[in-house]
Amino acid sequence: MKTLASAILLCAAATVAADAPPALTIYNQDFAVVRDTVPLDLKAGPNAVRYADATAQVEPDSVILRDPAGRHSLQILEQNYRNDPVSQELLLSLFEGKTIDFQSERLKDNTTVRELIPGKIIRSGYVPGGAAQQPIIEVREKMQFTLPGQPLFPNLGDDTILKPAFNWLLQSDQPGKFDAEVGYLTGGFDWSASYNLVSPEKGDIVDLVGWITMNNQSGKTFENAKIKLLAGDVNKIQPQNRPMMFRAMAGGSGGGGAGPVVTEKSFDEFHLYDVARPTTLHDHETKQVEFVHAEKMLAPTIYVYDGAAGYRFYGLNYDQGWGLTDNKKVLVQREFKNAETNQLGIALPAGKLRFYRRDDGGQLQFVGENQIDHTPRNETVRVTTGNAFDLVGERKQTNFRVDTGDKWIDETFEIKLRNRKKEPVEIRVVEHLYRWSNWNITAKSDDFVKKDAQTIEFRVPVKPDEERIVTYTVHYSW
Repeated sequence: MKTLASAILLCAAATVAADAPPALTIYNQDFAVVRDTVPLDLKAGPNAVRYADATAQVEPDSVILRDPAGRHSLQILEQNYRNDPVSQELLLSLFEGKTIDFQSERLKDNTTVRELIPGKIIRSGYVPGGAAQQPIIEVREKMQFTLPGQPLFPNLGDDTILKPAFNWLLQSDQPGKFDAEVGYLTGGFDWSASYNLVSPEKGDIVDLVGWITMNNQSGKTFENAKIKLLAGDVNKIQPQNRPMMFRAMAGGSGGGGAGPVVTEKSFDEFHLYDVARPTTLHDHETKQVEFVHAEKMLAPTIYVYDGAAGYRFYGLNYDQGWGLTDNKKVLVQREFKNAETNQLGIALPAGKLRFYRRDDGGQLQFVGENQIDHTPRNETVRVTTGNAFDLVGERKQTNFRVDTGDKWIDETFEIKLRNRKKEPVEIRVVEHLYRWSNWNITAKSDDFVKKDAQTIEFRVPVKPDEERIVTYTVHYSW
């Protein structure tokens, strides 16, 4: 459905002032709502109007045209949209079976000689919407599969299409000259967010800078446009055969006492980000603006050892070797609270988080990245940035007993954790109890937290060059 986008479009059409600059609301789903001005000079009754300033990926059935001042009542009696702009291949197809001149150049006595060669177009090679074929041209009663030169076409008249255009038959209730407003949905736009988090040499304090990246592949340049960006999962029916895309401030502002570059507010079930100053977005251009800047956020590092990651519960299982792995990697994760108490507290659109840490010389080093989903304020963000080099985990099954008659399984695991760092760490050991839904821990070396119906977590402090061993026994019954 297009409910939300159409609502924005209608609202914009009702409130825009005459001679207003173009406006865009870009969605991160390969489309946008465009609002633009169309100068009209109408007589009372029907008027033929041509509009050739839409994007190349406009959705024709989404067009809304009206007088923003409300003084003229407009009705589109008929709309014709033509999107077959003239090209050499198209013109060759229009002249199939006819003879035209081809201009050729050749060297004769070190002099460039031009000549006109008549050629009959047997096959143009133009295939609408498909792969082109080789043209076939008859020259001097012989067939050839290449053009004998640059084709020179006769005048086609006023019906030649230089770019996609709307031809409207407009009904006006009175004569008048005014600026109408046109709004429509179009493909070819996208935007995304990205975040750079910088840590000092030691510690869990970070500075965050967020960027918005806008991408225009619509076939049209928007000069000094008012741009808004909508974040959220909007239900939108995607047209078939669409070309693929290549795809309130928190903390301090950008500096120099300037206002925020981008402001944010709730809108319906989504969030709107408003680019404060008009900007030109050229066709085939990617543009970036800073939209959030926060300093001294707390983003602690978390170490997780999940020796049986990836195994899931599919029913009763008493295969002794089930769930065993030789995974020794300890995950590195970063976590922060998106809250005002943590110098942030705004709606964060989905995007990529990149983490940097300064080395002992003050130089930034890249230490990992990951994606986040749309994150409301006061929610926690946790992402995996890589594997720890100096932390090692080992997991093995030390006991397994099953009695299918009395319907029980006893299973014991031993998890070894080694810290080769120069400082102590805490490693979170995640264990998945997936053999059956009824279970009970009958023995354990360390306390654990039950995370959900089939997951427990041990939080184990490990000193430098220490090896800690965690053991537990689980009893299943059915």
